[in-house]
Amino acid sequence: MTSLVAQNQPKKEYYPGNCTKNELSIDGKLDEPDWQKATWLDDFTQYEPSEGKKPSQKTEFAILLDENSIYVGFKCWDNHPDSIVQRLTRRDEMDGDFVAVQFDSYFDKRTAFSFMANAAGIKNDFIISNDGENEDNTWDPIWLVKTSRDDKGWYAEIKIPLTQLRFEGNAEQTWGLQIGRSLFRKQEVSLWQASSRKTSGWVSQYGELKGLKNLKSRKVADIMPYAVVRADRFEKEFGNPFKESGKKNHLDGGLDGKLGLTNNLTLDFTINPDFGQVEADPSQVNLSSFETFFQEKRPFFIEGKNILSFPLMFGDGDLASENLFYSRRIGRRPHYDPELKDGEYMNAPEFTSILGAAKITGKTKTGWSLGILESLTSEEFADISNGTQRREMIEPFTNYTIGRVQKDFNKGNTLLGGIFTSVNRNLSEEQLNYLHKSAFTGGFDFVHKWHNKDWEFDLSTYFSRVEGSAEAITNTQESWIHGFQRPDASYLKLDTTRTSLSGQGGKVVLSKNGGKLRFMAATAWKSPGLELNDVGYMRQADNILEVFWVGYRIYEPFSIFRNMNLNFNQWTEWNFGGELTGPGGNINAHTQLKNYWNFHLGGNWNGEGLSTTELRGGPALKTSGSKNVWFAFGSNDQKRLTGEAQIMLLGGNEKNSKQMFDCGISFGYRPSKSLKITLSPNFNSNNDELQYVTQQDYLNKTDYIFARIHQKTLSASLRINYIITPNLSIEYWGQPFLASGKYTEFKRITNSRATNYTDRFSLLNGNELAYVNPDEMYRVSDLSGNQLYTFDQPDFNVKEFLSNMVVRWEYLPGSTIYLVWSQSRDQSVSNGNFNLHNDFKTLFDDKPYNVFLLKMSFRLGK
Repeated sequence: MTSLVAQNQPKKEYYPGNCTKNELSIDGKLDEPDWQKATWLDDFTQYEPSEGKKPSQKTEFAILLDENSIYVGFKCWDNHPDSIVQRLTRRDEMDGDFVAVQFDSYFDKRTAFSFMANAAGIKNDFIISNDGENEDNTWDPIWLVKTSRDDKGWYAEIKIPLTQLRFEGNAEQTWGLQIGRSLFRKQEVSLWQASSRKTSGWVSQYGELKGLKNLKSRKVADIMPYAVVRADRFEKEFGNPFKESGKKNHLDGGLDGKLGLTNNLTLDFTINPDFGQVEADPSQVNLSSFETFFQEKRPFFIEGKNILSFPLMFGDGDLASENLFYSRRIGRRPHYDPELKDGEYMNAPEFTSILGAAKITGKTKTGWSLGILESLTSEEFADISNGTQRREMIEPFTNYTIGRVQKDFNKGNTLLGGIFTSVNRNLSEEQLNYLHKSAFTGGFDFVHKWHNKDWEFDLSTYFSRVEGSAEAITNTQESWIHGFQRPDASYLKLDTTRTSLSGQGGKVVLSKNGGKLRFMAATAWKSPGLELNDVGYMRQADNILEVFWVGYRIYEPFSIFRNMNLNFNQWTEWNFGGELTGPGGNINAHTQLKNYWNFHLGGNWNGEGLSTTELRGGPALKTSGSKNVWFAFGSNDQKRLTGEAQIMLLGGNEKNSKQMFDCGISFGYRPSKSLKITLSPNFNSNNDELQYVTQQDYLNKTDYIFARIHQKTLSASLRINYIITPNLSIEYWGQPFLASGKYTEFKRITNSRATNYTDRFSLLNGNELAYVNPDEMYRVSDLSGNQLYTFDQPDFNVKEFLSNMVVRWEYLPGSTIYLVWSQSRDQSVSNGNFNLHNDFKTLFDDKPYNVFLLKMSFRLGK
C-alpha cells in the first residue's frame, strides 16, 4: 500500500528564495534576515524503518539562491538533544546524525549530485547514476558546511557554488530535489519527498525544485599545482651500489586541474601525478590460476569511474570486478623482469610513471553521457650493476585511450551506449616483443525498463583484438585463461604463426527489481579468443554462464526484526566445447534486528565439474566440488565498542579432498567523538589434496605435479582515525601478515578426467621421489632409479608488515598538505612451518624500508 501511495501521490514542489549577495556567513546558525524570510518546510515522511509513517523528530529545511551559489539550511529539532550523536570521521564516511540534499540538476531522473553533512560538520558527497544503482563517492566538490546545536536540536548551513553542479543555463528550469535526515539512535531515515523501497529507482522518485529563473551555469576552473619532497631510508647493503648509502632523496612536482569545457562537460587532467599518500594494497599469497584484483585507490582514476565502466557480468562478488576498463593497468608494475647474473644487482622502479592523463566527462541536456580518458605512461629502465652498469628497458612507452557514451531515451527508461578502448605500445627493444603491440576492445549495451521501472532487460556485447609478434600472440593463446594448447580441447587450435587474435562476449539479463519478490535470469559468455587484460580485467575466457536468482524482501519491522532479505541463486557454467564445467547453487539470508544487530548466513553447493585452468595449459581436470556454510554478525554500531565476525567452513565432496576454515573478526572502539580504533584480525586454514606445484617435460611427455598443501594465513589490520577538525586528520593503517604453505603427498596427474576421484592421480613414493637437502629440490626418478627431472621445493613462509600514517590538512578549500610515513618489512623462507610466536618475532628482526613524504597542493580557482 505504501508503495502505491509513494508512486501515485503528486510530486512535491519547492520554490527557493533569493538571498542578498554576500549577506550569508556560513556559520551554522541560520540567523541572517534572508533565512528568516525563507520558506521553511517540515512535511517529512519516514523512509526507514516504517515506510510512510510520521518521523520521530521534526525537521525543517529552506533553500536560497544568489547568482553564484545555492544555499540549504536545516533545522533538526530534537526532543532529546543530549542524544544527538556528533562524530568526527573521515570525509565520505557518515557516522552519527546527518542531513542530505540531492539535486537532479540534469532533470533526467537518473543522475543526482548528493551533499551530506553530519552533526559534527563532516562532509559526504557523491554522484548518483543509473537512477540510484551506482554511487561514486570519490567525487569531492568544493563546498562549505557548518553546524551548530542548542537545547532544541542541531542545525546545518550549506553553501554549494554553482560551479560544482552541472546544468543548462536558460530562462527557467526545474531540477529534481530530495531532502533527507537520519536519526542515528533510532536508525531512522525521513524524506521530504516520500519514496518507497519497494519501487525500483531512486532519483526518479524525487520531488521538484522549481522557479529557477535566469540561472547561469558556471564553468569550473580549478588548477592545483603540487610539490612533493620524498626521503627513502632503508638498510645499507654492502657491495650493492644502489643500497650502499641506505637512503634516497627526491624532489618532484606536478599539476592537477579541472576545467569546464561547456556547461555540462568537464576536463580533468594530471601531469606527472604523485600518489604517495595512497594506502598500500593489503598483502596476499595467491596460489590460484586467477589474477588478483586490486581496488583502485588513486584519486584521479576513482573520481567519475562509473562513467567509464562497462561491466562484463552481473551481480556482486568476483563477477562484479570484470570490466572492459580496469584502471590499475595504467601505471602498473613494469612487465619485464630481467635475469640477473651472479654478482649483479638491480635497481628498478616499482610502478610505471604516468607522464600525464586527461579525461572528459559529462552529460548533455539531450541525454548524452560522455566519458573519454587518455593517458601516456613512460619508458622504464632497470639499472643493473656488477661493477659496471648497464640498463635494460622493462616497460615501453604506452598510450591508453578509453571512450564511453550512453544516450537516454523515453525519460530515462531506455539506454543505448557504447565503449571503445585502445592500448598502443612502442616496442623499441627486442626483449619486450612478447607484449602486445596494440590491443583494442569495444562494446555496445542496451537497457530497457518498464512498468514503473520494476522490470528491466539488459543486453550487452563486446569484442577484442590484440596484435603483436608471433611470440606475443602465441603467449596469449597459451596463457592459462585461454589454453589453446590444451590437448583435450578439440574445438581449439594453437597457431604459433598468428600475429593477431580476436574474440567476443556478452550478456543478456531479464530482471524484476521492484516489489518484495524479485528475480533475475541471465546468461553471459566469453569466447576462447577474447583478451581484455591490456586495459580491462577478465578472470577467464572460454566460458558460458547461466544464472537464476530470486529474492524476497521484507521492508517493514516485524517480531524481533527490522527488515529481512532472503536470496536463492543457481548457476551452471560450460566451455565452448559444450562441456559442463561448474554447476552450483547458493541460499542466503540477511537481517537487522530491532536492537540494531545484523545477522547474515548462507550456504553454497558446488557440483562436480571441469577446471580448464588448474593444469596451467594442460588437459582439463575433473573437480569433485564442495559445500560450504558461512555465518556473520555485527553489533549495534551506535555503541562505543562494536564488533563484527564472520566464519566460513568448506569441505570437498570427496572425503579429505579439501577442507577450509576462515574466520574474520573486527573490533571498533570510539573513546571520543574524534578518535576511532579498529582492529580486524583474520585467520585462514586450507588443506587441499590437489594443489598445483609444477609441470615438467621429459621423453616427449609432460608430468603435472600436485601435492597436498597445509596452508595457514594470519593477518590483522589496525586502523586509527583521529579527526581533529573536519579539515585536519591523522590516519594510521598497519597490517602484519603471516602465511605458510607445507607441501606433502606429492603426486602426478595420471587421468585428469577419471570418473573416480582417486584414479585421477598417483602418489610419488618409494624410489620415485627423493628430497635433495642442500639444493632444496626434489628429484623424480623412474621405477628403475633413473632421474627424470627435478623441481624446487615449494614450501613457503611469508612474513610482511605494511603501515601507512597520513596527516592531512585542508588548509584552504581544495588546497591540502599531506605528511606521510610509510613502512614495509618483508621476509620469505622456504620451511613451510607456521609458528605464530616465532614468525611475529622475526618479522621485526630486519630493518624496515621507510618512506617519508611531504606533499603540498594549492588550488587556484573559485
